[in-house]
Amino acid sequence: MGMLEWLGLRGGSARDAPQITDNVRDSGQTFVFGKADSGEKVDEKSAMQIATVYACVRLLAETVAGLPLHLYRMKDGMSAKEKATDHPLYKLLYRQPNPEMTSFSFRETMMTHLLLWGNSYAQIIRDGKNNVLALYPLMPEYVETDRDEKGQIYYIYHAYTDEVPGEKNKDIYFRYDEIFHVPGLGFNGLVGFSPIAMMKNSLGTTLAVEKYGSAFFKNGAQPSGVLEHPGVLKNPEKIRENWSDVYGGANNAHKVAVLEEGMQYKAISLPPEDSQFLSTRQFGVNEICRIFRVPPHMVQDLEHATFSNIEHQSIDFVVHTLTPWLVRFEQAIIKDLLLPDEQDEYFPKFNVDGLLRGDYQSRMQGYATGISNGFLSPNDIHRLENMDLIPAEKGGDDYYLNGGYVKLEDAGKAAVKPAENTPDNRRKK
Repeated sequence: MGMLEWLGLRGGSARDAPQITDNVRDSGQTFVFGKADSGEKVDEKSAMQIATVYACVRLLAETVAGLPLHLYRMKDGMSAKEKATDHPLYKLLYRQPNPEMTSFSFRETMMTHLLLWGNSYAQIIRDGKNNVLALYPLMPEYVETDRDEKGQIYYIYHAYTDEVPGEKNKDIYFRYDEIFHVPGLGFNGLVGFSPIAMMKNSLGTTLAVEKYGSAFFKNGAQPSGVLEHPGVLKNPEKIRENWSDVYGGANNAHKVAVLEEGMQYKAISLPPEDSQFLSTRQFGVNEICRIFRVPPHMVQDLEHATFSNIEHQSIDFVVHTLTPWLVRFEQAIIKDLLLPDEQDEYFPKFNVDGLLRGDYQSRMQGYATGISNGFLSPNDIHRLENMDLIPAEKGGDDYYLNGGYVKLEDAGKAAVKPAENTPDNRRKK
């Protein structure tokens, strides 16, 4: 018996390998919204009612939407690039993807869908030459992805609303090239998983804590307890309702209670400080920031922020949090919106230079280094700082270099050569 057979595997050619069926439809149902272990229902609407979730989603969506997005064309044998302003896709990406939306609102919507559902979809409208004319976002909760008998991916849009005029209560089938799809993190690379559904139990705990806090203040911010009566009560429910009406709620807090017939009130619950209520809420903030990989100070949690580390945390946010999302969008644009023969010549790019800029003093020092080493011209700096350009005849496009720099192997040669041309050396010659 061979080693492969002993391990339960068959040897042989690739034809003997088992055929793997990739059920794309089922992969989208791996993590679903629903009731968490805490008993709270978690979906995109309830999650967005958590302040930290709303802040993280808004931060990422608005940041991606606010970045300049340009389509570039490679030139000079791929050694340089220029903005492809004459390409039909340039206007759609940079200014207006459809007559009803701006580029900002379109990308904000797509990014919100991506953060809540793990996928963002948009219908592609093309002309007879296969050029993209418009992009219309689709609600991801109504989209299913599947394969046909030939292995080709297609999309089903359940138009159960009036979102698509004339297509209410219908299933609309789209070909692979009719949908712009940006998938999030997933197991098969084709369908992303919702971060909200994946972290359902964690968010459910946060919802339960917030509900507890709301009930606590609704009851006058006082510990719950029992009313003891020395006798037998005929209608205890009525007494409890009267007590809640008179002393319950934040508006009735600290009212003086009047007890009759020897009745006594005894608290039986611990204050929220003793049950780690506040620390649990703080943990929920950190947990949600961890899910979306957002630095806490960017959602106004400044507990551990200092003046010395906020700038570096902001740069870390761009590099490790924002950049993966931007790359997803850029590569999805290449895959779905550019024609196959265009993909080697054109490419989209988000401009994040503005987010990576340091404070004024650091930028000026960097510009001075660029000028003295010859890789920045005055107009290069003016463009970065959004300043008016200096005319070329006045040196705006000139590059300068500090003349004191020499190669390491040439060090000392300049001091030796003048000595060879002295009067004594000339007489010897």
